[in-house]
Amino acid sequence: MLIALGVLVAGVLVVATAMVLGGAGPRDVDALDGAVHVDGGDNPAGPPDAELPQADPAALVAGVEHADAAKLDPVRLADGLTPPTNRWFSGLVFGEQPQPVFALPTSFALTGSGFEIGLPQPETSEKLIIGGHVPAVTVDAAAARAQVSAYDAATVTVELLDAAGQPLGRVVLAQGSPYVSFTAAVDTTLTLGAAFAPATDGLASSTVRGVEWMLSAPRGALADTSVRLLAGQSTTWFPVPADLPSGGLEALALAAVDPVVGSEVAYGVGDGIARTTIAYRTAAGSQTVHATMPHHRQGEQPSRERCNLGSYPSVYGSLELCLGSQLTSWAPVVEAAGELDLASVPDDRRAAIVAQLAADVAATPPFPSDTYFGGKSLYRAATLVTLGRQLGADDVVAPLRAQTLAALREWTEPDGCARRDARCFVYDENARGVVGLTPSFGSEEFNDHHFHYGYFLATAGLLAADDPALAAELAPVLDLLAQDVAAAEGSEWFPQLRAFDVYAGHAWASGPAPFADGNNQESSSEAVTAWNGLGLWAAASGQDALGVQAAWLASTEAASTRAYWTSPDLADPVYDGFGHHVMALNWGGKRDYATWFSPDPAAMLAIQLIPMSPVAGYLVQGDADEDARAARIIAQVEEATPGGFDVKFGDYLLMYLAMAGPDEAGRAWEAAPGLSDTSIDDGSSRAYLLAFVASVASGSGPGSSGG
Repeated sequence: MLIALGVLVAGVLVVATAMVLGGAGPRDVDALDGAVHVDGGDNPAGPPDAELPQADPAALVAGVEHADAAKLDPVRLADGLTPPTNRWFSGLVFGEQPQPVFALPTSFALTGSGFEIGLPQPETSEKLIIGGHVPAVTVDAAAARAQVSAYDAATVTVELLDAAGQPLGRVVLAQGSPYVSFTAAVDTTLTLGAAFAPATDGLASSTVRGVEWMLSAPRGALADTSVRLLAGQSTTWFPVPADLPSGGLEALALAAVDPVVGSEVAYGVGDGIARTTIAYRTAAGSQTVHATMPHHRQGEQPSRERCNLGSYPSVYGSLELCLGSQLTSWAPVVEAAGELDLASVPDDRRAAIVAQLAADVAATPPFPSDTYFGGKSLYRAATLVTLGRQLGADDVVAPLRAQTLAALREWTEPDGCARRDARCFVYDENARGVVGLTPSFGSEEFNDHHFHYGYFLATAGLLAADDPALAAELAPVLDLLAQDVAAAEGSEWFPQLRAFDVYAGHAWASGPAPFADGNNQESSSEAVTAWNGLGLWAAASGQDALGVQAAWLASTEAASTRAYWTSPDLADPVYDGFGHHVMALNWGGKRDYATWFSPDPAAMLAIQLIPMSPVAGYLVQGDADEDARAARIIAQVEEATPGGFDVKFGDYLLMYLAMAGPDEAGRAWEAAPGLSDTSIDDGSSRAYLLAFVASVASGSGPGSSGG
């Protein structure tokens, strides 16, 4: 089924219901020299739609302490809407001044009295690919202010208001759509920054910085630099692809008449495939167009015969323009995994791991009290406990299990924040989300919630894997954390899929996104870890539908991670001039070989590896050429460790090196015992490092040829 997004508008719950696209007689297009014909049947085969997880967010919220703990000020948001943190468009809502946003292929920014549209043109240097917002089309609506009045899976509606707060009209942006539309709420005159000259029937044209822009408006509405619209009428702008084929403009013009007004998302998991389908909804139900990003085209994908309308540039590579109201893409499935396969590890190596396990248990420091390092330390301990169980060393890890379980129980006391100001979670009614006390890295602004809460979910999934009673005990707070970061359906309590972008295929880390380059995400691996943690918790708590959702999220995030962080296609022209093997930090409008916390080359790669969980095989998923895979990993690790592995995150870099092949796995095993303590991350341990490398070397570990 299509996920319906529920939001509150003026206190009334409005649900965008699913619709069957293509069954209501969409327009037939046969305009591209016979190359395109649309009959409405644009839903490729694949796994069937998944059953949505069943949750009662109202009951979950009622069961915990409430407090004003968040630091969010949604100054440009209509009353009753759940604050849209961690979105590609969050910069429109939060902060003293609105920020540009990147719907792709276009960019968009609010002005004092209207808005601007641009088509980013990427420029590449040794450490940076940048395609910021440069205005091409400027529109003055004589507005006094603006606010986000609706949003869903892939669209946002911005309402322009007069001085009295009355609507003048609404702008709709849709990810993947080349169209930006304005629909008048009252009779309105728009003043354009440049003249549009009549081009073809119903279209006017203006060329700005070498890009041709088209305007579609009602007959007689356009007069040089002004557009006069009656209430209910719309005008639409779109850039023309430089490589538009013959006859393509007719197809784009036809779709521009009926602008996109909303979207829904559906997913399915089966037969080794995780499917994502974004359905674009237009006002009259007509067929529209959409642009695909590189990750939408990885590997074996649904038919692309209608993706022949040209392309647009972007910092992520070419965006291919396709005719159709549904964008469907597939990713190889990443199943939830909580333990390494140690069955084939030789006895001498197993003994070495057990000996190190005892040392690591004894050296476990007190658990921190903030939501990031606190959750990460619990996860480290839970992996040691899991290793002990696997290796028949339950007695060695028994004290640590008791210590970890006591700390997890403390964190998950529903009323814990009534008695202390740390190691507990509250629900913030104004922010519509869960905030942990004490926060870290801006988590009180909803930064990094999926990173933080993913560690708690994974810890609970590991410790309660065979203990239904424990899972039931932990469920009130763990289910609440799951809703905060990944609610499948929006409600008055939580936004739909807070942290996950269904079009970009990955999460965004910043809550308010107060940046001119849009939102961003650095630690792609911790995002995958979050969805793996969600899957582990789903398995432990017996929530099958949640497990399917977690597999979809992990699989899709993993595919985009390979495409944009760890294994980008360096042959793509967008990388010409880029001097590195990985991308450390991706934004809406730029991509950086940089991190928030360190300029060291080790950090650039390691932040895409942490914590090298048992699902780390996704890093090499789909690599058919083992020699090419080995060469890539070796080059990446050599770039990250010019002075050797005694660097921060050296343990993760050794684990990754082991995935290059048997020789490298042997080298990693030899190096691991002598690695300095400061090179072992606080979310890992030397015992886990040894176990990971031994598992890969035995041919059954993450990414190994036998696994």
